[in-house]
Amino acid sequence: MEIIKTPIEDLIIIKPRVFNDPRGFFCETYNQKTYNDAGINLQFRQDNQSKSSYGVIRGLHYQLYPHSQSKLVSVVQGAVWDVAVDLRKSSPTFGQWYGVELTEENHLQFLVPQGFAHGFSVISETAVFSYKCDDFYNPTLEGGIMYNDPALAIDWKIPSDKAIISEKDTKHPLLKDAVLNF
Repeated sequence: MEIIKTPIEDLIIIKPRVFNDPRGFFCETYNQKTYNDAGINLQFRQDNQSKSSYGVIRGLHYQLYPHSQSKLVSVVQGAVWDVAVDLRKSSPTFGQWYGVELTEENHLQFLVPQGFAHGFSVISETAVFSYKCDDFYNPTLEGGIMYNDPALAIDWKIPSDKAIISEKDTKHPLLKDAVLNF
């Protein structure tokens, strides 16, 4: 596997080894020893999947300390534009975001550490999205940032008239008003 650094410290892209042949492909999506050898020492506790159609934007979500979550995300089917926002107040990149296209063809994984908000938009007809979390979901500590916060100016790669947003995600505060404890 290859570790690809991003401009935001601790936010990384993982490119697994993919073995293709006439039957299809094989790739190891997670091996604790391999990840530990690469310096990724997380103990994942929960796996989740979602299926969404084109135009869906999910996020920006996070959980507060002491149950903040690191997420290892990837796409099983389709394609998404995946985004993480640095919420660590002491970080030189606080409030900055980084995005990466995750597809069933590129097999990339995005490691979103604790202290980041996370979201994605579906840029294919449908997408099945998978993520591993290093802590359990805790609804009393969930937080969110408005997906279209003008201070962030995230390009979701979806025309605004095609965007499909949950009612819950339209009620998140702007970054400047969000509760953060990272």
